[in-house]
Amino acid sequence: MSVHKSGFVNIIGNPNVGKSTLMNALVGERLSIITSKAQTTRHRILGIVSGEDFQMVISDTPGIIKPAYALQESMMDFVKTALDDADILLYMVEIGEKGLKDERFLEKIRKSTAPVLLLINKIDTTDQEQLELQVAFWKELLPEAEIFPISALENFNIQPVFDRILELLPEGPAFFDKDQLTDKPERFFVSEVIREKILKHYKKEIPYSVEIEVESFEEGEDLIRIGAVIMVERDSQKGIIIGHKGSALKRVGSEARKDLEIFFDKKVFIELFVKVNKNWRSDARQLRRFGYN
Repeated sequence: MSVHKSGFVNIIGNPNVGKSTLMNALVGERLSIITSKAQTTRHRILGIVSGEDFQMVISDTPGIIKPAYALQESMMDFVKTALDDADILLYMVEIGEKGLKDERFLEKIRKSTAPVLLLINKIDTTDQEQLELQVAFWKELLPEAEIFPISALENFNIQPVFDRILELLPEGPAFFDKDQLTDKPERFFVSEVIREKILKHYKKEIPYSVEIEVESFEEGEDLIRIGAVIMVERDSQKGIIIGHKGSALKRVGSEARKDLEIFFDKKVFIELFVKVNKNWRSDARQLRRFGYN
């Protein structure tokens, strides 16, 4: 009888090093939103990869920062949990990086009993000499870690990382159904796709002041009808989100609809509203309602 292996494979690192791109590459599906802005990921998102004799539960986490308000504290709690329950840790850095935004996490990685794979990402942007310097730097800083130079975006050297994870997985039964792709409900992905479009099109503080609440999700045979509210913190932000004669909001809705039709493989009708919800990022009760804490 063949042995079954399973475990939690948790990705951690600074904002914008490519954690979401890596998770999507390992899972083979676009589960985490990706933009060039920092702090794109707010939740801990699981991507599940199953084979006949294995199950990897891969976890994308928010980028490590020193929190400035309650929402960011909650985001760092997701990272702490990921450090604690990892069977395998993927610590992701990019070329030129010299440590974590919060050094306490580096100490936790050093003390981790789980095997650590240190992934040096974005090597397509550098030369051999700089790469060798980076490998030497991280070898000294984290001597226990196994180092893999990769490019998550170009899918370079991802297969050896996947194979090594498979070798390191502990024996155990599957945690989820074998056909399950993630632990998140469909509404979560709707809100993430809308949020991705806001991150893409709006500048400065706007994307970070926004939360999406999916109020209705009705799935018919040929069509999914979605109603969602975009929460902002100030009246002035509401006007910016809507834009001149509703043009900016229309663009967000149209782009989100196209992505969701690909994601669900069905026609989608989406209606977006904008509401002011003052200081939700600092309100513990509201953060719980939105799935933080």
